[in-house]
Amino acid sequence: MPKGKVMKIILSMLSVLIFATTVQAGMKEAVEYSEIGDYPKSFNEILPLAERGDGTAQFLLGGLYYHGEGVKQDYEEARKWFLKAAQQGNASAPLFLGGMYYNGIGVKQDYEAASKWYLKAAEQGDLLSQYLLALMYVSGEGVNQDYREAHKWFLKAAQQGNASAQLRVGTMYYYGVGVKQDYQEAHKWYLKAAEQGDASAQYKFGLLYANGEGVKQDYQEARKWYLKAAEQGDASAQLNIGRLYYNGEGVKQDYEEASKWFLKAAEQGNAMARYIIGTIYDEGKAVRQNKTTAKEWFGKACDAGYQEGCDAYRILNEQGQ
Repeated sequence: MPKGKVMKIILSMLSVLIFATTVQAGMKEAVEYSEIGDYPKSFNEILPLAERGDGTAQFLLGGLYYHGEGVKQDYEEARKWFLKAAQQGNASAPLFLGGMYYNGIGVKQDYEAASKWYLKAAEQGDLLSQYLLALMYVSGEGVNQDYREAHKWFLKAAQQGNASAQLRVGTMYYYGVGVKQDYQEAHKWYLKAAEQGDASAQYKFGLLYANGEGVKQDYQEARKWYLKAAEQGDASAQLNIGRLYYNGEGVKQDYEEASKWFLKAAEQGNAMARYIIGTIYDEGKAVRQNKTTAKEWFGKACDAGYQEGCDAYRILNEQGQ
């Protein structure tokens, strides 16, 4: 569990508690102190509740120790209070315990223990735990690698609206990993993630339209979704917009506009875009022909592992360029 997310989740819980119909004495004050950033006073209110066995207070106290808010950071104390909360059925505590074991925070790194704690939280409906557990089934960390099981947990998180999980489910259907290949299912899940602003999903959704996979081929629709991803800095989307303009697919052919998008992708290290820019300078399309500049871009493509860039660089070099 990334430490930066801890207080966000804790404060979210506190915000919910303040509207609860029955709140133990001290909890309301703890909420109010936390909302204004006075964590020492919040700690003083939560501690006695946790010591009396309140599971929610135990979880929140663990979070304060974990993040060092209102008290000196102490991962061992954090783990102790998370464990007490988990043993009382608190749904969020196992997520944090899983994160501590996965990352080796305050304990020896133990993927198997992490997977067991993520499972406890996932079975209680925690969507982040469902997603993290699915990733472990993909990588085979702490569990036997099992793409079907990964799909099962990604799907549960996706059905709760997690965009990253929706993207993963879409990708599994697209490639037929853990499930039967199904472009229409891929389309459905990519769209859900894309509409939430996920750049990778927007790019992949556009790709479906460009290739006519699961949908009727539509370059204009492809460009629409590529553009959304490209504006978020997705290099693959920038590359593909360049291709559309270069080939005149769904738009009027425009080498200058194509070059602009290829350059954006190339500046982010996209090897193919670097090679294409080299080709544009080598052939003099939309720019004045310049073999020296072409060679530089072919070299950059080669450095990024693109073999055609290496070959083109070698040819120009043999020509004395």
